Amino acid sequence: MRLRALALLAPVLALAVTSAQAAESYDNCTGFIDSLPVSINTQGVWCLRQDLSTAVSSGAAILIATNNVTIDCNDFKIGGLGAGTATQTAGIRAVARQNAVVRRCNLRGFLRGVEFTGAGGGHVVHDNRFNGITGTGLHVEGEGSVVQRNLLTDTGGSTFDGSAATAIFTSANVDVIANTISGVLPAGGGSGNGIAYGIRTSANTGGTIAGNRIRGLVAAGSRGGLRHQQHGQRPPGAARQRRRGRRHGGQRGPGLRQFPGRRPGERRQRLRHRDPGLLERRQCREALTARHRGPRVSAPWPIRPCSVAFRRRPSCRK
Repeated sequence: MRLRALALLAPVLALAVTSAQAAESYDNCTGFIDSLPVSINTQGVWCLRQDLSTAVSSGAAILIATNNVTIDCNDFKIGGLGAGTATQTAGIRAVARQNAVVRRCNLRGFLRGVEFTGAGGGHVVHDNRFNGITGTGLHVEGEGSVVQRNLLTDTGGSTFDGSAATAIFTSANVDVIANTISGVLPAGGGSGNGIAYGIRTSANTGGTIAGNRIRGLVAAGSRGGLRHQQHGQRPPGAARQRRRGRRHGGQRGPGLRQFPGRRPGERRQRLRHRDPGLLERRQCREALTARHRGPRVSAPWPIRPCSVAFRRRPSCRK
């Protein structure tokens, strides 16, 4: 009898939980965004409760005009496909603001999906989907910002500026963690060439770049390239990725490993030529190691004294 009663109550309890979750997501909202374009001038959490779209070809669909604003799309769509591939519109933009948050949004068809520029920082962009962004999926500037758990697919195709397509660009100390990038294809600039960037950072000396997955980068033209580019000073992990071309920090994909015009082993040869004594020091150490092992072990080359320049080094002492 008890089991039967529980079975009858199960659908009612499920409906109650669903209603409570929906009410909780909207109860935190300061206001609602019901049409585009719009400018947010009041701090708080601004929510979507339906899919929205706009055909404006410049400016921003949502402009954050004050600090401490959260855009919560509740998994609804913000569409800009109506402006075409020559659009210059940003999906969500903030200039010189603090603590802007974008979460659970589905942005499509803009030149830039999210664009936070200028002085400011503390931004968080997480758990969003970007599809068909024609230029840069995420452009985030500002100390202490976080870009996390976003999905970016089919980035590129802008006829306004096709010289490059970038999934994620950050400037200053920004954490870029656990994002998935699939498909970056620039349309090609005036020469028909375009570079595909997976993750591109600038002046990031203290941020973390880890756990990202990058695949499907396709360059345009004969001089295009696939790059994970670091400008200025690099985070230690990113520097090792570019130098060695290996996986690091859980990141995978051609956007972290491939560079145009570089042959395998070229970097290592270039480093050796910068220090002519590198090979001599290595031979000296190996010869002395072989000598200390005993007469039965011989070095692969005649043992000769170290040069004067390196005689005082501990590794070259007899």
